[in-house]
Amino acid sequence: MSKPLQQDFDALAPETFDSPYAVYADLRARCPVAHSDAWGGFWALMGYEDVRRVAGDSTGFITSVQNVVPKVAFTGRRPPLHLDPPEHTPYRAALNPLFNAARMASLEAPTRRIVVDLLEPLLAKGEGDICADFSSHLPIQVFAHWMNIADEQARVLSEVGRDYNIAVQANIDDIVKAASLQLYDMAKAVVEDRKAKPLDPATDATSALLAVRYQGQPLPEAMIIGTIRQVLVVGIIAPTVMIGSIAVHLSRDQALQARLRTEPALIPAAVEEFLRLYTPYRGFARTAVGDVEIGGRAIAAGEPIALVYASANRDETKFENADQFVLDRPNIGEHLAFGRGAHNCPGAPLARLQLRVALEELLARTEGFDLNGEIRPTRFPEIGVLSAPMVFTRSEAAR
Repeated sequence: MSKPLQQDFDALAPETFDSPYAVYADLRARCPVAHSDAWGGFWALMGYEDVRRVAGDSTGFITSVQNVVPKVAFTGRRPPLHLDPPEHTPYRAALNPLFNAARMASLEAPTRRIVVDLLEPLLAKGEGDICADFSSHLPIQVFAHWMNIADEQARVLSEVGRDYNIAVQANIDDIVKAASLQLYDMAKAVVEDRKAKPLDPATDATSALLAVRYQGQPLPEAMIIGTIRQVLVVGIIAPTVMIGSIAVHLSRDQALQARLRTEPALIPAAVEEFLRLYTPYRGFARTAVGDVEIGGRAIAAGEPIALVYASANRDETKFENADQFVLDRPNIGEHLAFGRGAHNCPGAPLARLQLRVALEELLARTEGFDLNGEIRPTRFPEIGVLSAPMVFTRSEAAR
């Protein structure tokens, strides 16, 4: 009989906004391949090189068994994240071109308009929750533009997506299941609409998926619906917590806030460093195809492995002064905020666009902003801010 694994850390322990980073620094130093008993037990890779290697090896470590820790997929397989190459490849091939530079340029004006409209009530009132009142709405409305979703569908998506987000954070399985089914219904409606009235596949995700021919055949409609269902959610949660984390950091570092306000040309570089420092994911998962040893730990085939990007991006052996914000880091391009390999995030250009425009407008339209209450952090699989009350001083230019 095999000896039970000791628990190296408690993934269910209460957290503050800052506390996980201290836990992960300790684990990188003493146990970079760690085990937790949470959610039936899983391994967690904490070091940069281990995370990078496993994320890039889609043959030895697959995503089709479990794609995230904790496992939250209750309603079927959803390409491309739930599939392995080569099965996932036609879905990615259809989606990737929709995030090209020209498409992103066309989305900048509507994204800026959305940001300004969402910020206005907070600035008029002088206070609000940066997540609940701003960042939880922004990615949904931007995605609605990217997916060419009608206003009413976008309104429903906003409500259901928020329910799903909260339920995932609180591990409320019944609500996760119910909201996921609602998202499936929305995805089905979008697919039916595009079948009746196709749009240009070069600018519409659903039409692009319907137009794909793989080995001479169209993609299965159930899998197209699953892909749209996946896309509806993956681009919502991460920007919500990421913008919250950036706002918290700038509230704590008023000198940096002032510098970026007076030197907006620095904002794109700042966004990259914020992505490294506050990577919003810590639970994307892989499963080893066979028994494997990583960092001296024996991992059996079939056991879930979390790739803790949020820890890897603060690995001191890779990034000097890793817990500090350093503008224009020489190796910033090597951060893993968007993953690596076959399952790297195809929507990275859209995420960067949202973060840049949100930060530009937040800084330009305020003389300053600061925390005004308790920070409520997210839980696995995300890491960052779920709620942060703030006070805002409107700038003269925005009056």
